[in-house]
Amino acid sequence: MAEALSDKQQRILAFVESFLQEHDYPPSIRDIQQGCEISSTSVVDYNLKRLEERGMIRRDREISRAIQLPSGAGRRRSLTVPLLGKIAAGSPIPLPPDTLEPGYDEIEVTEYQTRGKTNAFALKVEGTSMIDALINDGDIVILEPTHSCDNGDMVAVWLKRENETTLKKFFHEGSRIRLQPMNATMEPIYTDPDNVEVQGRVLSSIRSDW
Repeated sequence: MAEALSDKQQRILAFVESFLQEHDYPPSIRDIQQGCEISSTSVVDYNLKRLEERGMIRRDREISRAIQLPSGAGRRRSLTVPLLGKIAAGSPIPLPPDTLEPGYDEIEVTEYQTRGKTNAFALKVEGTSMIDALINDGDIVILEPTHSCDNGDMVAVWLKRENETTLKKFFHEGSRIRLQPMNATMEPIYTDPDNVEVQGRVLSSIRSDW
């Protein structure tokens, strides 16, 4: 039985597919490093080699942008996920009260963008606090519902006392939670664990200008 793709490899595949759909040309290794928040280009190259060995991508190493998804390998299936509303990526704003009610919109995505999660959902981003993570105002984030996460995960968080929601990177630091924006001009939000409810972890994003 073939070994499952690692989380990094799934992220890389999702990014390559989204980039190809948006630009009609392949991403560079540097694009993948930045878009997937990977520590170095050598780590990207290692995972691209593993994906190539499994027939999930094709590459020409003599050309900087030569990554393709073969039509016969890793065939991509389209599916729809519910678009449940908006989430702030700047200062927290209240979650719309009808966000989880029936009658929501749906958007078409690929199984790579959902990383195979059957219960994924989407939110539209308002604000620019995650712009350094390549998520801008008007973009859409695909999330899996969860109440737990690891340090460094990008999550949708409900702030109970403020009755507000926000999209940030999550860090549990001793007796407090740090919700970190990815924008050098913005300050983190600090609060106590009892005030925080994680509602979803980001799987991928869709640019609004493609």
